[in-house]
Amino acid sequence: MRLKEKVAIITGGGKGIGRAISLAFAAEGAIVVMAARDLSSMEHAAAEMSSRGTKVDAIVTDVRDEDQVKRMVAYTLDKYGRIDILVNNSGAGGPTVNAVELELDDWNDVMATNLTGSMLCAREVLKPMIAARKGNIINISSEGGRSGFPMRIPYAVSKRGVIALTETLAIEAGGYGIRVNCISPGRVKGERVENVAKAKASALGLTYDEVYNNMTIDCSLRRFVEASEVAAAAVFLASDESSGITGETLVVSCGKHMMH
Repeated sequence: MRLKEKVAIITGGGKGIGRAISLAFAAEGAIVVMAARDLSSMEHAAAEMSSRGTKVDAIVTDVRDEDQVKRMVAYTLDKYGRIDILVNNSGAGGPTVNAVELELDDWNDVMATNLTGSMLCAREVLKPMIAARKGNIINISSEGGRSGFPMRIPYAVSKRGVIALTETLAIEAGGYGIRVNCISPGRVKGERVENVAKAKASALGLTYDEVYNNMTIDCSLRRFVEASEVAAAAVFLASDESSGITGETLVVSCGKHMMH
């Protein structure tokens, strides 16, 4: 088991990529602390992990709220005495609109969740990690943040910011033996990409099938990424197999980056 007895906080851990990472970490022996706003989804995932003998907690946390983030970290430290891994996965997709139609409240909400939330979680977790002189932070960005993403401006900008956050934290924390890396998924099969397709179809006056079926044309493998494939990358970055890797962005996109 590559993560045996490692204490891992995974934000947004109950759904989609976060759920897949939580399950993959549990399978590798980690102690999993899931944090998200939706308790019911976390409880379902927690029950599945507990049935396999995993130590797992589900903490209702809004990463946009500084006090709630501090409470999440304090709870984990009080119960387990340390934090070995943080996966910053909580994210908001935001609206599908052109810049001239973008509402400031929508911009602020996406930035608060995707970028400020990641910063707050990293900041609070780094404090005990620096004291212990070890730790591992994995941020989840997006291929939408590595290139222009029309009609998804706040999402793209926030996810590009996550990459800059990763690289900066890696430099700041490296002297303490702490690694900070990033995963940049392409379009991941599931509810979120379906919602994006619906929103884009509505905005452009196209059918859902027209949009959805064209979403993998720019991927060399001609398919969506599976959440389990992102989770496998997270396990690798969290394990000692990647001990010499920090400040990097690992792309899991089915070859989307090759087709630009």
